[in-house]
Amino acid sequence: MEALPLAYEEYLAGLDEHLRTAMLPVFRESVTEHQYGVLIRGTGLHDLQAVVDETLPYGEVRIDAY
Repeated sequence: MEALPLAYEEYLAGLDEHLRTAMLPVFRESVTEHQYGVLIRGTGLHDLQAVVDETLPYGEVRIDAY
């Protein structure tokens, strides 16, 4: 399994275990494809979503609170 980019590791390190486990598949998808970064959307722990976003370069994490 390929290592995650530093920005991904840093973001995930700041999450609790359950949220990290829930979001990790999206980060792994980004690593597998090597094309796009990850967008985090939401307003808090109960309303967060991670998606691979084609507007972001690979290895970048952007947080977009709505």
